[in-house]
Amino acid sequence: MAKLKRALGLLETAICGVGIILGAGIYALVGEGAGLAGSALWLAFVIAAIVSAFSALSYAELSSMFPKAASTYEYVRNAFGKQLAFIIGWLMLGGLVIGATTVSIGFANYFGALTGTPQWLGATLVVGFCVIILLLGIKESALVGIIATAIEASGLIAVIFIAIPYIGSVDYFELPPLGIGGIFAAAALVFFAYLGFEDMVKLSEEVKDAERTMPKAIVLAIVFTTILYVLVAISAVSVLPWQELAASKAPLADAVGTVFGPSVYNAIGMIALFATGNTVLFMLLAGSRLLYGMADSGALPKGLAFVNERGVPLYATIAISTITYILTYSGDIKLAALVTDLVLFFVFVAINASVISLRYKLPDAKRPFKVPLSIGRFPLLPFFGLLSSIILIANVQLEACLYGVFLTLLGAVVYFFKERKWK
Repeated sequence: MAKLKRALGLLETAICGVGIILGAGIYALVGEGAGLAGSALWLAFVIAAIVSAFSALSYAELSSMFPKAASTYEYVRNAFGKQLAFIIGWLMLGGLVIGATTVSIGFANYFGALTGTPQWLGATLVVGFCVIILLLGIKESALVGIIATAIEASGLIAVIFIAIPYIGSVDYFELPPLGIGGIFAAAALVFFAYLGFEDMVKLSEEVKDAERTMPKAIVLAIVFTTILYVLVAISAVSVLPWQELAASKAPLADAVGTVFGPSVYNAIGMIALFATGNTVLFMLLAGSRLLYGMADSGALPKGLAFVNERGVPLYATIAISTITYILTYSGDIKLAALVTDLVLFFVFVAINASVISLRYKLPDAKRPFKVPLSIGRFPLLPFFGLLSSIILIANVQLEACLYGVFLTLLGAVVYFFKERKWK
């Protein structure tokens, strides 16, 4: 059977990470975030960035130890055993599918705002196009992603420059109507904007010298996107009152359109299509690799580990894309984002705990990258990542929590039948 191909270097891997991260939150969720945090939206992005950085460093260490496509599953399995590893891997898969669904809905909203077409058409176009690109192979998928990343980054940079004359027009420290709780609630929501670093590690079996390349790529992607996000958040609330951002289905396009009129609105809307479409592409890519990796490790049916002559995990790609498309008919972007965040907060608790556990369980294991700051063997930053993820879990809405519990129980049921039928 064919194997995955190591075709990506540091620059390509870092840009893939930036491509996954950008667009998922800024273009699709900045309005929802403004509705919770008001003019202090930028602060919500800072809080989310800090939490992301803790977990990103943990992923960097673990990816240097276990450079496998199954990534999250492999990390937790080595730290806590296969039972918990399956549940966490299952939740990660759920987070990727729901995340891709969320951004597909974001694409459909922008596409509908520009063309007047129904949501289902935009969702069909973006998922269908992504499947075609993914089936061509990893090199082709990365190339399309790099081009789209350059386009979407240029749109965000344009928003920042357009807003320069308006900087200082609002009080950026003014508490929202919901108080400080609104800022933390917004942080729990816009955390979705940083999701992507955890997906990068699923490309480990397609990266050259993955043990050293992957950690560097993760750090580069997080630093670049954090700077860009904070500047865009400040710019958006400076140009357009947060109340209007909250009511908009295409918030950044509306902000720019306020300054330059409908022609620029359409241009930003087109860039937003590249941004959200690119994120869907990379999330489906990461999801298919995780599904393949878990199947290859025996955690899921072996048929899902089939790789064709182009180096594409064929059935895993088709399965992830089909489920994502079906879920786009739910239509609720805010709820989908919150469920994704909740699921991944639980994953990050497990990932940070895995770093702590493995420092004691495998103290002499080779670690090309090691999270700094420790007291003896105890790593401080993963502990802060674990703690901050728990705090953000407490700020997620109850409805999203119910979906998270359902997904976890479903994973437990699947594991039960797996042990009985798939051995």
